[in-house]
Amino acid sequence: MGQYTQEGFVTCWKKLCPLAQGIGYGHAVIKLYDFIFVMIQVWSLVYLGFSFSSQLPWANCDNTWNTVNCISLPSTNSTANLTAMWNRTTSASTEFWERRVLGLSGGIDQLGSVRWDLSLSLLVSWVCCYFCIWKGIKSSGKVAYVTATFPYLMLLVLLIRGLTLPGAWDGISFYLYPDFNRLANFEVWIEAGSQIIFSNSLASGTLLVLGSFNKHRNNCYRDCFWLCLLNSGTSFFAGFVVFSVLGFMAHKQGVTVDNVADSGPGLAFIVYPEATAMMPLPQFWSVCFFLMLFFLSIDTHFVTVKCFIASVTDVFPEHLRGPKRSELFVLVVCSLFFLLHLLLVTEGGLYIFQLVDYYGCTRVCHYFMVLSESLALAWCFGCDRIVNIIEDMTGHRPSIFFSVCWKYIISMLALTSLILYLVDYTQLKFNKWYVYPDWAHTVGLMMTLSSVLMVPLWAVGQMCVTPGTLVQRWKTLCRPAKEPVRSSNEQEGATDVGLMTTTTVTT
Repeated sequence: MGQYTQEGFVTCWKKLCPLAQGIGYGHAVIKLYDFIFVMIQVWSLVYLGFSFSSQLPWANCDNTWNTVNCISLPSTNSTANLTAMWNRTTSASTEFWERRVLGLSGGIDQLGSVRWDLSLSLLVSWVCCYFCIWKGIKSSGKVAYVTATFPYLMLLVLLIRGLTLPGAWDGISFYLYPDFNRLANFEVWIEAGSQIIFSNSLASGTLLVLGSFNKHRNNCYRDCFWLCLLNSGTSFFAGFVVFSVLGFMAHKQGVTVDNVADSGPGLAFIVYPEATAMMPLPQFWSVCFFLMLFFLSIDTHFVTVKCFIASVTDVFPEHLRGPKRSELFVLVVCSLFFLLHLLLVTEGGLYIFQLVDYYGCTRVCHYFMVLSESLALAWCFGCDRIVNIIEDMTGHRPSIFFSVCWKYIISMLALTSLILYLVDYTQLKFNKWYVYPDWAHTVGLMMTLSSVLMVPLWAVGQMCVTPGTLVQRWKTLCRPAKEPVRSSNEQEGATDVGLMTTTTVTT
């Protein structure tokens, strides 16, 4: 879509299917919520700074922020008594994360003060983002060559180290041999589908915008194949890195692997720091891990911001396009969201982060956008047109299998996943104990609806203002433009490899 129209995720729909332009505006809203993931970069910077300490502060309880319930990391295999004591106390890494880094308050209604080290890291993150994208996609592609390849080197280093740790193969075994009984649980499939959508940057407009910088004859068919292969291959490879370390931790604590496994920020900022502190040369492995996490997060951040800016620029080209205007607009966006994200570096900031992540970037938005895109393209724009366009651009005509997917399979999978998620919907809880107040859930639902409702509201509005009978309006709004007009995106065009590298790192 992006390569064919040479437009961002809003204006491309005007050329393909004007009735579905609300999908583009929904993508824009989702992108605004996605900006919160700059916090991964912020937390990584803080941990990276502490990694140069003579003794890692999350390894012991001899710090001012520790409580009487704190327990230092075990240096030898834990006994059953130590394991029981661990369950009644708080680990040093957890207290470092909650009390030193976050200064976690009692709830979302207790924001508290701004954490100065987090705010400084936030400023550095947005400054890095600005200088990564201020000169356009060509400069962003050059940055991605470094920031996308370095994490692979770090993953390899961490894997070699992880496999040499005692208990590592227990973690690998836990990773490779699944519990097939769980396949009967619909929640597993919902999580799997959500992970594929997130890791491939689907239903968010990212691939569409990056594709718009390609030349018209670029082989996007080949790019899609390699992107899927690289993404899944990277995830599978990274699993060995993670679970070798989790096996080591289980061996140290005398528990099973599933008892030390965690998800979300806890895995990166509690479990893995604990593991590095137990290794010889803990500072070195800590620096390697958080440097890798920083490079991964900075890629995701500037690609997300670049896609939003490019799409808004395509909507207002006469006002925002041009050397000085473009750089000024990037500066305004980065400055505005730096100020807005100061809420996330307060003592109650993590509660806001979890709320936006759970509702603003929720599976409802993703599944609904996938359903809307497939219906708009396959049934309104037409599968035959898509096939002809791909053949014209790549010289390769897709098989009938793709048309069947676009028309039926994708729509049914998205609709089924959406229904199952809504049936099993539960309200957000923080750390399985903090219950958000009712007003927070109301705000969260409004964030979800702010992107989802863009699609039907735009369609109804266009049907109302377009002249003609109901049938004539439908045909007019579903009719694509005969010849797409090239925007300046094509003139700026990125190389094929640059696109593939930049897109891959969004995983």
